Amino acid sequence: MTIGRLFLKSFSTGLISEDELLWITKHQLNFSRCEEATALRLGRLVDSREINLICRI
Repeated sequence: MTIGRLFLKSFSTGLISEDELLWITKHQLNFSRCEEATALRLGRLVDSREINLICRI
């Protein structure tokens, strides 16, 4: 998985899973500057509720 693919998938579906967010936090120390910017953009979209967290019940 790459942050770019994750961003495009989340942006197109409007959804992101908890596992995907955990992957981001686990790998964020290895991100390039561009990947960091993508992760920040993704976080802003989640904060603004344009992308929703998938919850398992």
